[in-house]
Amino acid sequence: MTVASRIGLLLVVTLPIMVLDQVTKALARAFLSSGDAIVVLPFMNLRLSFNRGISFGFLPADGEWGVRALIGITALIAVGLAIWSVRTRNRHEGAALSLIVSGAVGNLIDRVKDRMVTDFIDLHVADYHWPTFNVADIAITVGATWLVADSFGIGARRRREAA
Repeated sequence: MTVASRIGLLLVVTLPIMVLDQVTKALARAFLSSGDAIVVLPFMNLRLSFNRGISFGFLPADGEWGVRALIGITALIAVGLAIWSVRTRNRHEGAALSLIVSGAVGNLIDRVKDRMVTDFIDLHVADYHWPTFNVADIAITVGATWLVADSFGIGARRRREAA
């Protein structure tokens, strides 16, 4: 893969997911009331909530310095992962990293704009509810899972076959 094709992969994966994330969050803010749930499937609701911390509300940043720290750390991580995705010659690794970058930047946009992240997807089994999340969180989770799976299984097998 050339550098241009690796940059192209980053952009082709990242930009549509960032747009989808921002559009769905705007729709959630426009049509959902905080706390109310709209049943979509027996195991899924749409429920508007706002996350002031990192994943699943961990380490809430209520003060301005905390918000600025989360913005700075997220931006550094996103830039580092974007550089890694452009430097790797492994297409799977590049795509997985691009997914993570798209999610990080999607949530970063919220944090810069609103000082918190908009969440609206509520998965549940009976009375147990997973923490509410958004499209950016899905991209991060899928990208991280793909990256780990590729490094342990598929990627190792491909490297052995190439040798």
